[in-house]
Amino acid sequence: MWHQQELRLAPRSRGFHLITGEVVEGVSGLAEVSIGLLHLQLLHTSASLTLNENADPDVRHDLDAFLRERIPGDLPYFRHTLEGPDDMPAHVCASLLGTQLTLAVRDGRLALGTWQGIWLGEHRDHGGARRLIATLQGE
Repeated sequence: MWHQQELRLAPRSRGFHLITGEVVEGVSGLAEVSIGLLHLQLLHTSASLTLNENADPDVRHDLDAFLRERIPGDLPYFRHTLEGPDDMPAHVCASLLGTQLTLAVRDGRLALGTWQGIWLGEHRDHGGARRLIATLQGE
């Protein structure tokens, strides 16, 4: 069985946001899959997806602070500046963290570890709504 759909995520502020619940609620047919894979592809180049800590929001804060310090918007060698000083750093963060996740599905649920959740990394000050392609495969 294959199923594919697009999910739309509401605009968020710059930083990392736990979106596991939105993904689980938004993917049709997930509950019917006993064994399979869910592939998520973010359709943007200035945001990212990552699997990380789902309980303590300080982890999301700390990763954002780490990236902002190491990839500031005022690096003199950045040439891609037409879309603003936050755009090129956003592309670097998206490339480092990635824009895709493939997750195991078991008994109608994502097979995540106890403290794992799906994060959207919004790397722009005003990134807008984000879109994901969710491809579910299984039986």
